Amino acid sequence: MDPLSSLLSGIRAEGSVVAHAVLRPPWTIRFADRAPLIMVTVLRGDGTLVLADGSHTSLVAGDTALVQAGEPFHLADAPDALDRPHERYELSCFVPDGFGPADISCATPELIVTPSTTGVPGETSLLVGAYRASGRRHERLLRALPQVMVINEDPEMCLWLEQSAADAVRFSAGSQALMDRLLDWALVCTLRSWLAEQQQCAPAWYRGMADPIVGPALTAIHDRPFHRWTVASLAAEAAVSRALFARRFTEVMGEPPLAYLTEWRMAEAEELLADPARSVAQVATTVGYSDSFGFSAAFKRLRGTSPTEFRAALVRAAPHDESSSGWVSRITTASNHSTRSRRTSATRTGGSVSR
Repeated sequence: MDPLSSLLSGIRAEGSVVAHAVLRPPWTIRFADRAPLIMVTVLRGDGTLVLADGSHTSLVAGDTALVQAGEPFHLADAPDALDRPHERYELSCFVPDGFGPADISCATPELIVTPSTTGVPGETSLLVGAYRASGRRHERLLRALPQVMVINEDPEMCLWLEQSAADAVRFSAGSQALMDRLLDWALVCTLRSWLAEQQQCAPAWYRGMADPIVGPALTAIHDRPFHRWTVASLAAEAAVSRALFARRFTEVMGEPPLAYLTEWRMAEAEELLADPARSVAQVATTVGYSDSFGFSAAFKRLRGTSPTEFRAALVRAAPHDESSSGWVSRITTASNHSTRSRRTSATRTGGSVSR
């Protein structure tokens, strides 16, 4: 498995309901919660992404923006939309009360597309989706990426996305799975396109995969972290000498091969330690250590805490499972700053929301 596939395995659109919105200016949408990643595709029209620090990015038809939503942000019809009267929407994709797993529900009645609302000059059509994260593997990916990534899609691709989203809502059988996979597919394609265009800004592991010497070694490490790798055996994967391999790997990756191997093993160990069914000894074996003592020493050296303490901290930080079966859909709308709110419970019904 290549590094991108491995790191993306912790980010999924599971149980999502995508908002397909058509808006007429003046308008803003406030993204109120902190999903690890939110995707916004402008299918028609344009808009401006306004971050919490006031910085903004213009989006036009065909643009897809991926946002790491550490803080609430806005999407508006113009950069100054927040300073003048406008139609205001608030979109909450995750359960806001802090209890239970973060369930996604982006369906918002005031933003749902109907055939009669499309095709009006000046309107903007958006496809919005949010991603949940499981475990910790995804954190390494997100740390290597900017807060906002924008890719311009082919116009025909936008039409396909719009039609696919409409089909997912229209047909009940398998519609939820279709919507989830659509979002997963869109995430992978968007990240691949951005990384390909931003070679100089791309993480070292992405550049390394394209290198004829480093790439085979990275694939071997990610496929078999449990193997007792040495510099010589990794060089053999690339069919080059030990000296050439070590020099090239360090040049491309910014660290020696065994340092990268150890760090990747610790990242995998963090993921495995979240599973209470696995003992520390089992985790040690899975990531390539013959005994738990050597593993624990390496883990503490790199993470500053023992595997046992790390696992205990995960348990303490885990949310109470009080609302894992309930979904929340919330939309707040305001016209000329006159606000009304609605909060509803929702259940999954084939990609739509029933009330």
